[in-house]
Amino acid sequence: MTLAPFSKKESPLWRILEQMQRHGSATIRELEELLGITTTAVRQHLNGLQLEGYIERRTVHAGVGRPHHAYFLTPRAQDLFACHCDDLALTLLEEVLAIEGRERAVMLLDRVGTRLASKYASLVKSNVLEERVQQMARALNHNGVLADSHIQDEDVIILRTYNCPYHELAQGHREICEMDKAMISKVVGAEVELSNCMMDGHAGCVFQVSGAKLAQAALAATQNGF
Repeated sequence: MTLAPFSKKESPLWRILEQMQRHGSATIRELEELLGITTTAVRQHLNGLQLEGYIERRTVHAGVGRPHHAYFLTPRAQDLFACHCDDLALTLLEEVLAIEGRERAVMLLDRVGTRLASKYASLVKSNVLEERVQQMARALNHNGVLADSHIQDEDVIILRTYNCPYHELAQGHREICEMDKAMISKVVGAEVELSNCMMDGHAGCVFQVSGAKLAQAALAATQNGF
């Protein structure tokens, strides 16, 4: 079985893996609806992915109904969604921490986050905060980070990511998470809080974009300097 990078997004196999990455698991019925194919065809795809070690089947006990089977990603599949950092990047960060200390390392990460924000800002152009967050989600997807957004209430918009572009670094250095949060805040031009983080075992990272009023935050977004 091949999961070549050039075919990932179009492949039924990749769509199955992405569904599980986004939602935590998937059933055969859900995959039938997603792919528009028969139960037999879905089972064939799942059997292949199981043989390759990308997914596993578990019995799920939920509520008062009968137990059912669902499919989950294995650690091997999780690696497919990581935007792997070079060993060099990890080594450099560790050396900065060891030689210069945490304060200087945080300053360095802040500069890196600002440079990343300037790149994303070219893809985020709306003056409306909700649209800016949507554009940010699309920009993240374009760069290999599964993301989407929705309005939670009149003062909060949720930006959710389902894989971490800095997985190896963030596992040992949570300053990376702070850099990512600050970068998103600079791009959308509003206050951002990281309420759920994959490094804490959550299925995805949840960034809460907020302000006293969305309209006021949108106006601030036009003055972010990028």
